Amino acid sequence: MIWPKLLSKSGIFAASAASLPQAQRMIDCLGKNGMTLRVLVVGGYGNFGSIVCRHLVVAPGIELVISGRDPHKLQRKVDELKSQSNTACEGWCGDAMGAGFASVLRSMNIKWVIHTGGPFQGQSYAVAQSCIDAGVNYCDLSDCRTFVNGVSVLDAQARQAGVAILSGCSSVPTLSCAIIDQYRYRFTRIDSIEHGISSSAKMPGLSTVEGVLAYAGKPIKQLRHGQVHEVLGWQDLTLRKMPELGTRVLANVDVPDMDIFAGRYGAHTLSFKAGAGLKLGGVANYLLAQALRWGVVRDHLAWAARLHRLGTWFERFGDGKSAMYIDVNGLGAEGQPLSLAVQLTALNDKGPEIPSCAAVALALKVAQGYVPEPGARPCVGEITVDEYMAAINDPANLSLAVHFSDGQG
Repeated sequence: MIWPKLLSKSGIFAASAASLPQAQRMIDCLGKNGMTLRVLVVGGYGNFGSIVCRHLVVAPGIELVISGRDPHKLQRKVDELKSQSNTACEGWCGDAMGAGFASVLRSMNIKWVIHTGGPFQGQSYAVAQSCIDAGVNYCDLSDCRTFVNGVSVLDAQARQAGVAILSGCSSVPTLSCAIIDQYRYRFTRIDSIEHGISSSAKMPGLSTVEGVLAYAGKPIKQLRHGQVHEVLGWQDLTLRKMPELGTRVLANVDVPDMDIFAGRYGAHTLSFKAGAGLKLGGVANYLLAQALRWGVVRDHLAWAARLHRLGTWFERFGDGKSAMYIDVNGLGAEGQPLSLAVQLTALNDKGPEIPSCAAVALALKVAQGYVPEPGARPCVGEITVDEYMAAINDPANLSLAVHFSDGQG
């Protein structure tokens, strides 16, 4: 069923859980019957939202509600998910950014919100604020540096309400940190971290393209030898040879990790690059960044739409392969140079599973009894690599390669 948009305040009292013991907070998180977690996915029929919903609708211990502003798209997605799972799936049609969203969450007994409705560049924290007001836990799929690292402005309110507000539940910073955390014990010191993503040629949704082009030609702060070093978005094209993918074109992209890694790992050199599956896409992004720098193009949004249409036409020439890589350099237990190279490879256009399934893994973990600490923060340290991969559950198309080098060979 699709619930109508609710704009009036429900008057339902949302008790603060700040002073409740952990067992009581677990009951609140799982629902009154202690068995199911009612999860609402904002943007549930979108590119990433659809993937999240496809996993959650068949997950044990989860009752799925999807939301969106288009009633026809919403109904089609609800019907599709019901057909897929033969289980109940509800829909709510309305604006999750609106003032009445907190009342909706209370009236529908939602316990967890997954916000997939990008682009997050320039977006307010309205959805997260409504979750705090309703006493509901929240995560989002943002990879916007300012959005993810700025969410701490809600920390005091979230703690008082006893809810977790977790931003950046995606490839970066959730998965990137999970990978480094897993192998951190091998290092006595981490000096540099270089990581990046090369997507397949299959185009993501338009909102994703708008988001990643928002900083084209604009300064990005990275670290070089402990000093802030500015690079320009979608500039400095480089070629990287990647196992199973061949040579890919990469360029500078901004991610939350650039702020998180320095404090979390003590690294003094940090960089991140990304690129499209076809070299032509990387060159197109580079040229747009140059045009924005020179003032030939003033608004990236119109060009994002054009590049999205062009990319959709060219995606037929791609190989369906994408990957996330992480290179870590530092010192090992014996004080010797130590390097870590990790690559998560996705085949058959399964790359979008990677940013989508952090939220799936977290929801599954919560449904099994995990209770994240209250507060608003970037989503790091909440799930492990194994939990991440188990949520995707597609070993035929996703593989993780890990290689250490002690510099003595």
